[in-house]
Amino acid sequence: MRRFNLTFVFIAIFAFSAAYGASVHKADVVIYGGTSAAITSAVELKRSGKSVIIVSPDLHLGGLSSGGLGFTDTGNKAVIGGLAREFYQKVYDHYEQKDAWLWQTKESYGNKGQGTPAMDGANRTMWIFEPHVAESIMENWVKEYDLQVFREEFLDRSSTGLTKENGKIIRFKTLKGNTFEAKIFIDATYEGDLMAAADVSYHVGREANAVYNEKWNGVQVGVLHHDHYFKTDISPYVIPGDKNSGLLYGVSPEQPGNFGEGDDRLQAYCFRMCLTNHPENRVAFPQPANYNPANYELLLRVLNSGWRDTFRKFDPIPNKKTDTNNHGPFSTDFIGMNYDYPEATYERRKEIIEAHKEYQKGLFYFLANDSKVPEEVRTEMQKWGLAKDEFKDNENWPHQLYIREARRMVGEYVMTEHDTFSDREINNSIGMGSYALDSHNVQRYVKENGFVQNEGDIGVHPKQPYRISYGSIVPKEIECTNLLVPVCISSSHIAFGSIRMEPVFMILGQSAALAASIAIDENRTVQSVDYGKLQKKLIERKQVLSN
Repeated sequence: MRRFNLTFVFIAIFAFSAAYGASVHKADVVIYGGTSAAITSAVELKRSGKSVIIVSPDLHLGGLSSGGLGFTDTGNKAVIGGLAREFYQKVYDHYEQKDAWLWQTKESYGNKGQGTPAMDGANRTMWIFEPHVAESIMENWVKEYDLQVFREEFLDRSSTGLTKENGKIIRFKTLKGNTFEAKIFIDATYEGDLMAAADVSYHVGREANAVYNEKWNGVQVGVLHHDHYFKTDISPYVIPGDKNSGLLYGVSPEQPGNFGEGDDRLQAYCFRMCLTNHPENRVAFPQPANYNPANYELLLRVLNSGWRDTFRKFDPIPNKKTDTNNHGPFSTDFIGMNYDYPEATYERRKEIIEAHKEYQKGLFYFLANDSKVPEEVRTEMQKWGLAKDEFKDNENWPHQLYIREARRMVGEYVMTEHDTFSDREINNSIGMGSYALDSHNVQRYVKENGFVQNEGDIGVHPKQPYRISYGSIVPKEIECTNLLVPVCISSSHIAFGSIRMEPVFMILGQSAALAASIAIDENRTVQSVDYGKLQKKLIERKQVLSN
């Protein structure tokens, strides 16, 4: 029998691992995700004297904050504290520099924000910014705190990708073969993949109103908020009025469901495009590979009905650019095309992302070039294009799809509309929310009278800023004792519609890090962290916990 040369075997294994970068990495805390919450979590952990590793599926850090959402959804800015406020102060500092204004002067910028001026000189904060500015702030934090970041590292979501013993995550692997071990783990992704892999309870879709005794959850047929619905009778059929001719692209043949019922549908996703009408920085809208003008026939019928709000949500950001968001009955939201995203494989998610990109590219190419589009709309759209100096490595297209909602944990405490309306007392606040309970459309269907309508768009304002419970970022203790979830938090669909704002994610990321630090110092489960001690640290870090 031939003996194996063990030295040779070990050398071979080492060479294989080195070639593929596979090895074991350990830290006090491992954060999975590259979102704004992931970065604030990591910065706070370093400030608290803990070792931390960020494992990011993304190449670019900052999530939507650096991915096109520069016209920040803030609500009451007074309740944005801690590292979140520091971020917006750094934005202010950037735009105080003369060389930050390349395509326009600071004086010519309109200073329009959401409800308040974009630039607040008294508090040295600025809430509106270009994508590359946000990303540079995130990257500067990485350098300043010497954060260890593993980029384009996707969690191995197979049955062997995560090891859990006695209710604790021990380690997880990535598809590159790297292994990450920690005392505490933080899932800061928009999807909640680490949470799901750890067998923590979660929900996808809208709960029935009866589940939490809510009013604004579940199917909302007949509720028409904002202006994102069909205000005139538009036929959904290929041949107007002829049911036998088939439905136009984007219209579901399914019944919408009854008011208040739960379903597994999701509010629509889109890309927050950075556009410009400044000739020197403008790239004409490209024709996508699979362009089909017939996909936009429904929009054409809306335009022919007299609708002229095409440019209403071209919200201005510095340097003659926009954060362009969905607006109207047929816009950038790809309604009904994301339902399987949360649970989908990476391959399927990539297909969904690509389909959204093709849809939006085709939409703007159609509006700028199709002779059937009313001339005044087409002429104006031809003045616009992608910003040449943004997303340079991605053909000027945002690198982050707006995952408005995916999985939501069912944890120690479930935030509901009753909490956002301050109808229940929360005594363990880790931050505050204040934005409207905001859900984008969930489906486009045919009404009983044969005309098309959208469903699911809700906009209801809380009475005042509200507290967010520590229990909403921790799993049930019987499920996992060393995981914190500051993004896919424990919340009903409609409450999440308010919580899901980028400043809030930054706040919750920092608060999760402080809780992790206490849990490590005192060898506690995340559920048994003493709130009094956490509250003290949160206040020291200038988090706003109550009105």
